[in-house]
Amino acid sequence: MPIVRVDLWKGRDYEKKKELIKKLTDAVVESIGCPADAVHIVINDVEKSDWGIGGLPASEKYPD
Repeated sequence: MPIVRVDLWKGRDYEKKKELIKKLTDAVVESIGCPADAVHIVINDVEKSDWGIGGLPASEKYPD
């Protein structure tokens, strides 16, 4: 059972996440030959303030 974990900044809509899940699943199936039902995709939505880059919170480094 392959598990793919993806950390993203919060803000992507359901349809974008659905598309990502499909494409990642297809890539795993093609790469290792397992059934699609065996592939698990876990998306972690992280607040920019909880993500650090170069000593700063991403919310400061990349404000909206």
